[in-house]
Amino acid sequence: MFRKLADLLQSYFGISKKEARGALVLMVLCLFLLWFPFLFRRFLLPVLPIEEQPVNLEMLDSLAAALEKANQSKNREFKPFPKKEYARRPPKPVRVFDFDPNLASIDQLETLGIPAFLAKRIEKFRTKGGKFRKKEDLLNIYDFPSGLFHKLEKHIVFDSQIALEPGAGKTKKPDINKKAPYPTFRKPVKPVMAAFDMNTADTTELVMLRGIGSKLSLRILKFRDALGGFHSPDQYKEIFGLDSLALSELQQYGKVSSAVKKISINSVTAEELSKHSYFKNKRITSTIINYRNQHGPFHTIDDLRKVRVIDDVMLKKIEPYLRFD
Repeated sequence: MFRKLADLLQSYFGISKKEARGALVLMVLCLFLLWFPFLFRRFLLPVLPIEEQPVNLEMLDSLAAALEKANQSKNREFKPFPKKEYARRPPKPVRVFDFDPNLASIDQLETLGIPAFLAKRIEKFRTKGGKFRKKEDLLNIYDFPSGLFHKLEKHIVFDSQIALEPGAGKTKKPDINKKAPYPTFRKPVKPVMAAFDMNTADTTELVMLRGIGSKLSLRILKFRDALGGFHSPDQYKEIFGLDSLALSELQQYGKVSSAVKKISINSVTAEELSKHSYFKNKRITSTIINYRNQHGPFHTIDDLRKVRVIDDVMLKKIEPYLRFD
C-alpha cells in the first residue's frame, strides 16, 4: 500500500522515489497532527486519572472581591479626555467688483463668490499657459456654474489698469509738463503668418500663433505624437488648455496635409495599442486583443463592431488610425 502511494506521487509530480517516500511520510505526519487533538479528547482524556481536590470557596470569594474593588478604583480614576472644539472658519464676505480673470488672485476670486476649488482651478489653468481672451472663456473651466457667470459677466474686464478692488479704480491724471522717462518706440510689425502642416510642425511654428506659448505648444505636439498625427482639424478641440483664441488660430493656420500613422490591428500587441491616445482604457484594449485571439483577424471596421465594448462614437474616432493587413 505504501509503495503504491509512493509510485502514484512519483508519477504525478515527476519526482524521484526518495522524494516521493519523504512526501508520503510528511503527509502522514500532517494527518496525524490534525487528528491528534480529536483523538486525545475522545479516547485518551476520559481514561487519564484525575485527582479530585476540594475547592477552596473562601479563597475564590476573596479573589473576586479584590478584583471588583480594583475595577471600581480604576473607574474612579478614569477621566475622559475633554472634547476638543475647533472654531469654524468664518465664510468670506462676498463682494462684487470689476476684475480681470487673468490677474485676479485666489483670495479676490473667492471674495467675488467663486468657490475655493474653482479659484484654485483657474489659477492652475493660468500657470499652465492658459489665458482668458473673452468673457465666455470662463465657462471653459470645468464645473463653473453658469448662474455665477451671468452674475459676474458685467464685472469681467480685460484691462490690467483696472483695479482689482473696489474703490481703487481711480487713476491719477497724467502730468502734461512731465517728460516721459523713456523714448517711445514703434510697435514692431508682426510677420505675416502662412499655413503649415500640423503633422510636421514644430514648436517654432506653433508659438508664432496668438494664444500659444512654449508650454502649450509642447502639449499640442505631445498629443499629436500620441495620436500618430491629426486626420481632421476638429481634433484640435480635444487638446486640453486651448482657449477660443488659440483654437481659432490653429483652425486657421494649422492644416492637415500629411497622412497619419496607422496601426495594424491584427498584429499589434496590447502594450503597443495602449500607447495610442484613443486606447488608454485597458479594459477595451484587452477585450479587442482577446476577441482577435479567439475569433481570428479583423478584416473590416465592421468586424470591430462585434466587440461589444466599442460603440459607434469610438469606431468613428479610431477608424482613420487602423489598417487591416
